[in-house]
Amino acid sequence: MSKNNKEKKSCNIKRTVNIRWMLFVFDVFLFAACTAALYFLSDRGPFPIATVAISFCFVLIFRFVFNIYSQIWRYGGVQSFLKLLLADALACLCSIAVNLFIPDPRPRTADVIAVIGIDLLFAIGARLSYNYFYKHRASGDKMGRVSRKILGIFGIHEQYVEDSGKAKVNIAIVGAGNDGTALATALINDDNSAYKPKLFIDIKKEKIGRSILDINVISEEQVTKERLEADKITEIVFAVPEMTVEDKKALFDKYKMMGCRLRVYEKSALLASENPNKIRLREFEIDDLLFRKNIHVTDEKTSAYYKDKVVLVTGGGGSIGSELCRQIASMKPRTLVILDVYENGAYDVQQELLRQYKDAFEIKVEICSVCNTEAIEKVFRAYQPDIVLHAAAHKHVPLMEKNCVEAVDNNVFGTYNVIKMTEKYKTGRFIMISTDKAVNPTNVMGATKRMCEMITQHYSTRNNGTVYSATRFGNVLGSAGSVIPLFKRQIASGGPVTLTDKRINRYFMTIPEASQLVLQSGTMAKNGELFVLDMGQPVKILDLAENMIKLSGYMPYKDIDIIETGLRPGEKLYEELLVKTEELDKTENSMIFIERDTPLTEEQLSEKLELLREAVEAGSDEQARHALMTAVPTYKRPEEVNSRYEEDREEVKQ
Repeated sequence: MSKNNKEKKSCNIKRTVNIRWMLFVFDVFLFAACTAALYFLSDRGPFPIATVAISFCFVLIFRFVFNIYSQIWRYGGVQSFLKLLLADALACLCSIAVNLFIPDPRPRTADVIAVIGIDLLFAIGARLSYNYFYKHRASGDKMGRVSRKILGIFGIHEQYVEDSGKAKVNIAIVGAGNDGTALATALINDDNSAYKPKLFIDIKKEKIGRSILDINVISEEQVTKERLEADKITEIVFAVPEMTVEDKKALFDKYKMMGCRLRVYEKSALLASENPNKIRLREFEIDDLLFRKNIHVTDEKTSAYYKDKVVLVTGGGGSIGSELCRQIASMKPRTLVILDVYENGAYDVQQELLRQYKDAFEIKVEICSVCNTEAIEKVFRAYQPDIVLHAAAHKHVPLMEKNCVEAVDNNVFGTYNVIKMTEKYKTGRFIMISTDKAVNPTNVMGATKRMCEMITQHYSTRNNGTVYSATRFGNVLGSAGSVIPLFKRQIASGGPVTLTDKRINRYFMTIPEASQLVLQSGTMAKNGELFVLDMGQPVKILDLAENMIKLSGYMPYKDIDIIETGLRPGEKLYEELLVKTEELDKTENSMIFIERDTPLTEEQLSEKLELLREAVEAGSDEQARHALMTAVPTYKRPEEVNSRYEEDREEVKQ
């Protein structure tokens, strides 16, 4: 520690000690003043020296016992004042008890209660006043100037004059409940906070028109652009833990129209640290644009299952694969094997986990293609994995339409290679990552993933000791092929934002949600299940685009236009999560369902694979597409599905 830091620390300690002694001296003076006032205002009988001395001793003793002089009263909350009240109450009771044994012709119980009660009243009043003046000292208004002058009388000057170069951002807090009040209190008490709460916005009638922490509470109807401008409010913070989808969307639209920046306060941000200075308000993110509540599906049972296991993640450097690696790493496996054909992604994940977990468990990276049977077998032979999570696949729909042979080779036969190795090396569990595009597929990518599901289900019937399952989910936010990064780039360049069709809707989930679902569903598997997450209502891509533009501070169609470019090859207007079958079962998790299909026989699977293998060897994309349509009966052309969608819409209108 440098000399300057030592001197600064020493100075802070001395100042703290001085403040404590100043408060102690103040309390002594206050007690004496209360005693004198009580004596001169009474009938002036004999001065109760013994009674006063005993009461004074007990008051000081109990205040020290309850660490009253260790409290930082500038941040004093209800609990601090309750401790002071309890300390003096006990002092009063003890004083009364002792005075009963002191011979005195005049009962002194009333004197004890009066002197300690009055002293307590002034002690609490003084501390509340200090707390109030301290919180308002940096304000630029009249109350701020008064507060600084009053504090200055007691020698408290440093850091109280408002720095005009560091003006605070005025905010309105949506939600005057526990979270909103906690946030406001923390911001008020934080000298370094960049934010100043100016308004509470709430819907409860009993709160509207009143004030909390000297902050007015107004209703949603009272929030106007003029009102916000009058209070110089430029940002609005959502501090409501539970809000319906409709309400959240309505408020988002309303406040963005008023030109305000929107932020979100999460309670965990405060609970994560006892220091309120570390509170952070995050901006509205992509997740918030979906106006759906994040779900957390992993539990202790899931974590215990992966602990001390050898886990292999194929495609471990990709969007989903890398998050699977992060989630598994937190569950303390024995060995985590990251397999990918793209070395940069795998390396990045490896380095991230090494920085975070160091040598808590083994982290291995293997660079090879799942299409390379010999390389895959070498990996299985070396690590003998207990669990395999198969995330390796080509997933870009338009690109796979033009590269059908590669899609079949990598997705179908890559999966087949990995599954064969799980059987040969007696892997305990194989979990395939699938997609909602495998349901009634209209594109090559979806059809190949449906074929992978059928391969997985077939192997679940072989009784080879491995438990097989597949997990379907929708579009993943933030993934390499997601529409979100595209919209961001287009908005940053000034637009326009392009949509293939404004009618398109999609199911969305975050990468952590998808990964948690895969991990938990894998532990639930008995054998051969297709797990599906109940993802709620689909999101219109048009709404997503409009909200992203608003979130960036622009107005859709005014500042940045939104245009249609036409459906891409293989693209359909909507996605389905479940094949329509009666065999749909619930699981112990209310958000996870199971779809059961009749597995292929050995002969059926062999015929389909042979058909696809011939197409791959021929190198013909058109032949591969036709082979897929034969192998996957639910594979339809997008035109057929989209026209049915239009017919359904017409029926609904009628």
